[in-house]
Amino acid sequence: MSAAARLRAAIAAAVILAIGMGFGRFAFTAIYPHMVEEGVLSLHDGSLAASANYAGYLLGAILSMRVRAHGAHRLCLWSVAGTALCLGVLALTMPVWLIVTVRGVAGVFSALAMVAASLWLLVQRGHGRGAPLLYAGVGAGIAVSAELLVLASRLGWHSAGMWLLLAGVTALAGLAAAPAIAASGQATLAAPAQAAASSILAPVAPWPLVLIYGLAGFGYIVTATYLPVLVGAALPGLNSAHVWAVFGLGAAPSCFLWHRLHERLGTRQALRLNLLLQAQGVALPVLAPTAVGYLLSAILVGGTFVGTVTIAMPAAQRAAVKAAKFGSNMMAIMTVVYGIGQIIGPVLAGSLYAQSHSFNSALLAAAGALLLAMIVSLRL
Repeated sequence: MSAAARLRAAIAAAVILAIGMGFGRFAFTAIYPHMVEEGVLSLHDGSLAASANYAGYLLGAILSMRVRAHGAHRLCLWSVAGTALCLGVLALTMPVWLIVTVRGVAGVFSALAMVAASLWLLVQRGHGRGAPLLYAGVGAGIAVSAELLVLASRLGWHSAGMWLLLAGVTALAGLAAAPAIAASGQATLAAPAQAAASSILAPVAPWPLVLIYGLAGFGYIVTATYLPVLVGAALPGLNSAHVWAVFGLGAAPSCFLWHRLHERLGTRQALRLNLLLQAQGVALPVLAPTAVGYLLSAILVGGTFVGTVTIAMPAAQRAAVKAAKFGSNMMAIMTVVYGIGQIIGPVLAGSLYAQSHSFNSALLAAAGALLLAMIVSLRL
């Protein structure tokens, strides 16, 4: 495969993640305050919708355990179609229970996008060096969707119009990526496993990696769910969507940095540094509840959480090659435990908030989980 073809494949896969994760999953974080302000959702309803989305993500990860690399291109296209439909449906007037249900279905498609895009590029196409561009799609999707929402807000649009805008952009982006994804179904590269096995990085132990990834899912999700709400409550003069865009802008280029550090330092040391910085970012709103503190939190957590994925998913692929019993399911197993961590995070945050009317204890618990993951990395 030529350099130009490899670049096209990585960009197409990144678009799938930008749609499934950035638009389908994380855009809710930026629209959530608008829906609360309009009376469409209460704070409690929003937490239910977030938990339903994470539960859907877990279900999608479990379903994807049956997916094999040779069919990943089809699942990529289905994830785009499903995400666009979910975004469009949310523009309709509906009861809270139906909003929660649709967010759950959107979570299923987000997990399918994560697993399918990873399998398609890293295994079916055998393009392991495309991992940083692939996972940069998550941050790019967060940043682009957030700024689209800022524009819609300035135009005076309500949340229904915002959802419709996201659905339209999703459909257009999906159509742009579809030809490259669909055409590759007939052009699977030979021996992708050999390419993974020939990596200069040493394989790691599978189960400590799985545990680290689950703790990381719990560790970042409180910030990723509630950051705009925290900013809106503490700093009403600051547009919280801009802070969320900073979160995404930090995530996109960080994938390349963490990929390079992974190659230079190895999996264990790169993960240790990544998790330490992420824990500091999660704790910052507690330690420094100022505009600067929130912005630094957005930069640090945004600049590390997808970095964890960029390090851990290729490491999981190498672990699967070494322990052949996992096959390509290792990526799905990782996505499952990540989903479990993400469900626990908002549930715990909601419970602690009900007692203290503050997210501080939840943020500190999340930072503690990341520090625990850093300790577990010693066992890799």
